[in-house]
Order: sequence, then structure tokens, then C-alpha cells
Amino acid sequence: MKIDLFLEYLSSEKRLSPNTILNYQQDLGALRRYLEKEEDGPIENITTSRIQNFISENIKNGLAPRSTQRKLSSIRAFFLFLQKKGYKRDNPAKEAIAPKSQAKLPTPIDPDQLKSILEKKVSGFYQVRDKAILELFYSSGLRLTELIQVDLSDISLTESSLRVIGKGSKERILPVGSKALRAIQEWLPLRTTILEKLKTNATCLFLSNRGKRISKRNVQKRVRIWAARNGISEKIYPHKLRHSFASHLLESSQDLRAIQELLGHSDIGTTQIYTHLDFQHLSKVYDRTHPRAGNHQKDD
Repeated sequence: MKIDLFLEYLSSEKRLSPNTILNYQQDLGALRRYLEKEEDGPIENITTSRIQNFISENIKNGLAPRSTQRKLSSIRAFFLFLQKKGYKRDNPAKEAIAPKSQAKLPTPIDPDQLKSILEKKVSGFYQVRDKAILELFYSSGLRLTELIQVDLSDISLTESSLRVIGKGSKERILPVGSKALRAIQEWLPLRTTILEKLKTNATCLFLSNRGKRISKRNVQKRVRIWAARNGISEKIYPHKLRHSFASHLLESSQDLRAIQELLGHSDIGTTQIYTHLDFQHLSKVYDRTHPRAGNHQKDD
């Protein structure tokens, strides 16, 4: 049977793990049983419409979108194998569609709530550093990995700007708000003090108490602690601060293209999902701001 040939190919040529191969076997077995129930003949003769019916039945039976996508991916891979080996001319699964998984987006933090926790007066190594971290997250919409990679040389206090290396090693220059700059300026003397005390040097902007670059886990922990100490019951984490930055900025400016650039998204569609706006509003903003949207009017 062709399924057995495919599974052997995955093992001997693709060298996939036994668990991965088992997933393929289960997905294709489910399709074969569906065809047997419908008396549709061998799996090799299936049509696109039948594959779509199979996907629809899985959805009706409550299968999660991600699991449905995996099933369809397995079926596509199987028919691609049949094509390559000359058993079949086309791939009937190519045009079949599975539902997209809906991204679970965080709810933006209330601006007044953020203001209340960021304007607290602080002292000491941890509090001053942590406040600078939170201010920079919210001021510039950084990803967690971007923040921990920031070096002292990346920030310009005179130009109020920050150089960031984002996904795909893409560089972007971001503005830094006055409150974030002030928080960083208050942090820098403490940074110098800890390095002198430890008799070491470091290029990174944010340090641990050992003089090393602060870790992702440490930042996540410190953000949670900061929120809890300031009476915030909801869970706050770095990505939620980034999401709040985007949402609050979009609410006030409605400039989707600018927010796309600030967030470092290569595709405006990612910004659309990120800000969870309805499509009609999004389309109006896009038409007004994108230079090639069609309805954009050139500025003087």
C-alpha cells in the first residue's frame, strides 16, 4: 500500500523521528477510514472536494484548528510524495483549506494603570533597573529578545533614539520617550557602580547583580514582581507591554504603517492581527496611510 511506502520513505530517507512518523500514520489512517466509510475507493484516487469534506467533518467533530492543520499538512506531504515517485499527476490536497488558528492576543493594559505603576518613585539597584526596563518596553514596543540584546552603545540620550536588531537581523532605529530616557539616566550610575564593584566590564545596557547581561527569564520574573508590588492583580509580562504600546499608539494615532515600522513587522498583516482591529477600520487606515493602497493622497 502507498501509505506504507510513504512511511518507509519518511523513516529511511527523511530520517524523521518515530513519534513524527506515527503522527503521519494516524493522520493518513483517519483519512483512509473516512474514505472506507464513504465507500470512495483507494486513498490514491481521492479528489480535492473529498479532502475538503474530510477536513470539514473533523471541524464539525470539534477537532482544534491546529490539529486540523496538521492533518492537512500530512495529507499534502503524502500526495507530494506520490507525485515525486510518479504514482500521481497532481496533489489534490494542495487546494484544500484548513481553518487558521486564532492567535491568543493579550488584553492591553489600561493606560491609567500603567501610568500609576510607572510613576512610582524608586531607589536601589533592582527597582531603578526594573523601572528603566518597563519604561523602555512601553516606550519603544520592544520584543523581550530585543531588550536584553540592547547594548549601551545602541542608545543615544542626545538624540532620544535606540538602535535595535530585530527578527531576521533587521536593524531599526526607534524613538525613546522622555520618561524612558529619564529612567535610563537614573539607572546608568548604578550600572557603573556595580561594574566597578565587581571589577569587570560589560557592553549590555541592563545587567544582573553579577554584572552579566540580564536573562529573559530574569526580565520576565522582575516584570511580574513589579506589577504585584504595585497592586496589579492581572498578569503582566513583556509581550503584554509590547502589545499595549501598539494598541495605545494605534488608538491615538491611527497610523498603522508607522506602528508596523515601530514593531518591526515585515508584513502589515501581522500588525493587523496584533492590534485585533476590525477589518473595515483597518482598511480605512491602510488606504489613508499606505503609499500604494490606491486611495492614498500624496502630501505636499
